[in-house]
Amino acid sequence: MAKLSRRKILIGGAVVAGGTALAIGRSSDESGPRKPYFLDMQKALKAANIAQPTLVIDRARLNTNIDQLMSDLPDGMGYRIVAKSLPSLDLIGHVRARSGTDRLMTFNLPMLLALSEAMPEASQLLGKPLPAQAAKNYFNALSPDKAEAGARIEWLVDTPARLDQYAAIADAQGADMAINIELDVGLHRGGMEPGDALSGMMETIRQSNRLSFAGMMGYEPHLSKLPIALGWQERAKEGAWAIYREALSTADDVFGESNVRASTRNAAGSPTYRLYEDTEIANELSIGSALVKPTDFDTDLLEAFQPAAFIATPAIKVLDETRLPALEFADGAKRMIDPNLDKTIFMYGGKWMALPEDPPGLRYNSTFGHSSNQEMLNGGPNTDLKPDDFVFLRPTQSEAVFLQFGDIAVYENGAIVDSWSVFPASA
Repeated sequence: MAKLSRRKILIGGAVVAGGTALAIGRSSDESGPRKPYFLDMQKALKAANIAQPTLVIDRARLNTNIDQLMSDLPDGMGYRIVAKSLPSLDLIGHVRARSGTDRLMTFNLPMLLALSEAMPEASQLLGKPLPAQAAKNYFNALSPDKAEAGARIEWLVDTPARLDQYAAIADAQGADMAINIELDVGLHRGGMEPGDALSGMMETIRQSNRLSFAGMMGYEPHLSKLPIALGWQERAKEGAWAIYREALSTADDVFGESNVRASTRNAAGSPTYRLYEDTEIANELSIGSALVKPTDFDTDLLEAFQPAAFIATPAIKVLDETRLPALEFADGAKRMIDPNLDKTIFMYGGKWMALPEDPPGLRYNSTFGHSSNQEMLNGGPNTDLKPDDFVFLRPTQSEAVFLQFGDIAVYENGAIVDSWSVFPASA
């Protein structure tokens, strides 16, 4: 073994000293042949003259996921589309048509207005409480010929103070407002728990000439994060449902059991909807992300769903080596230790909430860092890519990522067959 000089730098599993590298564990090559699925999608993008970062939705996979969801729902369970997770009027319209639902969950003023104008016949439940001024702005901005849309909104209220604000807005606008009460069923992100304050809010609604009771919402995504071992998840689920049951009992006393059973009893999200096997607690479930399945939703409960959304972006530069600024002396040693540093790809754009998917084995370079201009990726010796070919990534989530690429390219039967517009970035 060569004698090391005093100057030692530990880089990528090798001690580098005066040009000498001592391997302490060689990584395996993760590169390999590209998947035919992505080669076909690449061919379709090039045939469509697309040459910039693009969000692609596979409509066949999307349809399969919608059908999977609808087959999973218990008898009598309603489905509400989560608009923020599918932030495109065209995409939402497609899901509505395929699933047969007219229920939407909306999360901000621009989205609320856009859906009210485009789909005034749909029912909208706010997924989070809007500031009072935003609610006022809605009534002021809504087209007079779309007034019916305002009557189909369930305004989410999380505190007695917000309820009072909404009551004042309803009086000032001369508009009726249907109120849905947010429950804290264990997430502890705000909302009401059973008790005097909740029953007081219900009584305020009952006595109002402008407010009406629309139902309740209890969101519990924390359940999917809890371990099944030792009964943690089951206990938390039963605890959440016990809170919901008690709130329903309070509502029965104020509004009457038949009215409460006919009201909106909303629960779940993509990670937890399959925990509901009947309509005892909830009579509708809200799902969006599962239909396109970003990586954050690669869970056991969603194993039957297929990834249906990808970021496709051209490779601008494909280099047969990896050289890092000011660390060139260590590049050879690092590649010897890790063959996945054999090639470098600089892609068009980057710094998205997404993970490389194809070609196989691509990964970000943590030393070089991220770039929204030309993101650097590394791959092994079998990375089959040339400039202007496409790199494919899977978003980690959909709600923010989908808004970054302009129109969505719709892929089906080996071709780009449609273009779906997205909400404005402010939505």
